Amino acid sequence: MPYRRSALVLMALTMLAGTALADDTVVIVAKGFRFDPVEVTVKVGTRVRWENREKVQFHNVLFPDLGEAPGDYFFPGESRERTFDRPGTYPYICEPHDQSHQMRGVVHVVE
Repeated sequence: MPYRRSALVLMALTMLAGTALADDTVVIVAKGFRFDPVEVTVKVGTRVRWENREKVQFHNVLFPDLGEAPGDYFFPGESRERTFDRPGTYPYICEPHDQSHQMRGVVHVVE
């Protein structure tokens, strides 16, 4: 019985957005013109993956404070990844949907 309970808890945790997977990847879901979770805190060296789970809508992940150029859209079923190598606070937006939907998020990176 304890094994089943542990297995169910592990399954539930890996299904939740923003949880660390076995390979130190945190997943953020883009759906309904929002990021879920909106904020995550990760350790240095962690990879963050944004997964587009919309039915037809494209998105992107842009870090304006880093001086990046817009672009690199990803479509339903696709994802984008970034590994964070330095501590800091990294706000990001979906550039085409930032103004109309306030599609924003933050990655906090700690030691």
